[in-house]
Amino acid sequence: MLRKLFGAARAPASARPCVPDGERIYAIGDVHGRLDLLDQLLASIDADDVTSTAARTTVIFLGDLVDRGANSAGVVERLATLPHRFSEVRFLMGNHEEIFLAALAGDAKALKLFCRVGGRETMLSYGIGVGEYERLDYAELQSRMAAVVPDRHRDFLSGFEAMVIRGDYAFVHAGVRPGVPFPDQNPADLRWIRTSFLDHREPLEKMVVHGHTIEPEVVYRPHRIGIDTGAYDTGRLTALVLEGDATRLLQTSP
Repeated sequence: MLRKLFGAARAPASARPCVPDGERIYAIGDVHGRLDLLDQLLASIDADDVTSTAARTTVIFLGDLVDRGANSAGVVERLATLPHRFSEVRFLMGNHEEIFLAALAGDAKALKLFCRVGGRETMLSYGIGVGEYERLDYAELQSRMAAVVPDRHRDFLSGFEAMVIRGDYAFVHAGVRPGVPFPDQNPADLRWIRTSFLDHREPLEKMVVHGHTIEPEVVYRPHRIGIDTGAYDTGRLTALVLEGDATRLLQTSP
């Protein structure tokens, strides 16, 4: 079941960033292998878009499609083959995609990190059995990963972007480094940053929409809107809808 949230989802009255006229944006938080929730949310977005005013519609996935949830392979396959009914679909590189790709490429340190942050579930979704996974050492696991992950999935994930800017909004996975102009941001910060960005309290050159840091509800601050509501654990996957200077939410219900 899905719900629409309106009044509680509006940004503070003191700050009304805008998207360009005639555009509507759906920004989707961290999916983390929850194909069931992704399908629900995409159906809700389809219905919302059809029943809303005519607009140029963009869907932006904020990264971390993989790990932790039960069906990362299914999520990647669904999105790699997503029909382009919308005007534009954009994908941002999350830290989990970065780790996954590095592990696939043979980076031993990344592989060990991958196994600690939900990679086990990802590999099970690609058809490696539980018993086999437990028996493999790191070198054997890397070899099996390379064999079972399709090249088209690797190519799809490798093409993800670091940042998308639309109007008064910047979309990234984790955040930005305050004090650094947006064109000069380090891509690693865009995928990994937490404290210095989250604790910042002043507006930035754009309102930053991000995932990466789980909160029980969508968070509004003068410089950011955080929409990672912990879908893999809570069952609540969030899409932030932006149109003009208005914001609203589409969410799956736990």
